[in-house]
Amino acid sequence: MEHSAKPKSFPCAVCNRSFPARQLRPWVSIRPSISAMIAEAVPGWSDGSYICLDDLSRFRRMYVERLLEEERGEIGSLEREVITSLETGQTISESPVAIIEEHLTVGDRMADRVAVFGGSWRFILGFCAVLVVWMLLNTTAWLFQIFDPYPFILLNLVLSCIAALQAPIIMMSQRRQETKDRLRGENDYKINLKAELEIRQLHEKMDHQLARQWERLAEMQQIQIELLEDRIPR
Repeated sequence: MEHSAKPKSFPCAVCNRSFPARQLRPWVSIRPSISAMIAEAVPGWSDGSYICLDDLSRFRRMYVERLLEEERGEIGSLEREVITSLETGQTISESPVAIIEEHLTVGDRMADRVAVFGGSWRFILGFCAVLVVWMLLNTTAWLFQIFDPYPFILLNLVLSCIAALQAPIIMMSQRRQETKDRLRGENDYKINLKAELEIRQLHEKMDHQLARQWERLAEMQQIQIELLEDRIPR
């Protein structure tokens, strides 16, 4: 009875644990910048060595942290979120509107509706119509006896009360809009930073692969030259 061959396993040069080949990366496939960091921590890191994916992600995180510290001088919470997303491979984009709406109360929603209505042409035209009707009724006494004669002291009191209530309501809505803009700006910054780091790592990887290909081509040409020299009679 034939038994299926077990996958080959190799030890990780960092943690010294054995892993299947699909969970390891050889020394030759690691970018020089990250490989130099691994060599600083692991003296035996050289050609023929392997590193597991977990340790490789950890060294990639350390490399990105060092890169950002050299460029910005200090790493904040936003940069750490980007580094974590690079390490885990998760998406980092979030909807600021969805984040704020999760914590909205009934009063907040009412304030937003009042602010939207108070800043519309419907409110302006309707309020102008109310003012005109109020002044006409209190100057002509068409329908009933005048209750607010000129200079319309009661109307001034009503307008003052409306302004006193409307101003803080609009400020509440504007404060949440500022929060949305701040979250949107932070989200854009994190996405742009992550894209910049990924593009930079991709360029380094491509340069490393091209350099390896040139080395292999040069080695193959040298072998061909040696074969041709061996066939030439002396």
